[in-house]
Amino acid sequence: MRIPINLAREPFRHNRSMLIGSALAAAVLMATLALLISQAMTERRQTEATQLVLDRVNRQLSDTRREQMTLDQQMHRPDNEVALDRIVLLNEMIKLKATSWTRILSDLGKVLPPNVRILSIRPAINSRDEVFLDMQVAADAPEQIGQLVLNLEKSDVFGELQVNVITPPSQTDNFFRYRISVNYAQKL
Repeated sequence: MRIPINLAREPFRHNRSMLIGSALAAAVLMATLALLISQAMTERRQTEATQLVLDRVNRQLSDTRREQMTLDQQMHRPDNEVALDRIVLLNEMIKLKATSWTRILSDLGKVLPPNVRILSIRPAINSRDEVFLDMQVAADAPEQIGQLVLNLEKSDVFGELQVNVITPPSQTDNFFRYRISVNYAQKL
C-alpha cells in the first residue's frame, strides 16, 4: 500500500494552465476594448460631420426663408398688390382654359347610364393642379344615379366622389336631382 506524502510546505497545484487561460482571456478582452473604443471614435467623428452638414443646411434654409420673406413683403406692398391679384387671376384662367371639355365629356360619356342626364358641370382646380368636377345630374329613379356613382367609382379616370345634395321630385319637376363632386384625373 502506498501512502502519499507531500513534504512541500504548500501542496502542488496546476497553476500554469490557469495562468495561460487568464492571459488569453485578458488579451481577448483588451482587443475587444480597443475595437469598441475605435468604433466609438469613428461614430463620434461621423456624428460631428453630420452635425456640421445639418448646421450648414439649416443656415441655408434660414437664408432662403429670409429671402422668401423679403420677396413676400415686396409682392404684398400696396403698389404691387394689384399686379399680384391680376397675375393670380390670369393663372387661374389659364388653368381653367387648359382643361379639355372634349375629354371631360368623352370620359363622362363612358360612365353615364342611359337614363341619367347631366344638367350642369363646373370644373375647378385645387392648389395641387388637380381637377375636380361639381356636377348636377338628374334621373327618373335613384337607382340610375346609384349606377352612375358605381360607374364613377370603378373608373380609372375618376377618383373620390361625394354626393352633396339630393332633391326628390316635385310637382313641377319629375326627376331626382343629385349634386355630385368627383375628382378627375386630367392633369394640367
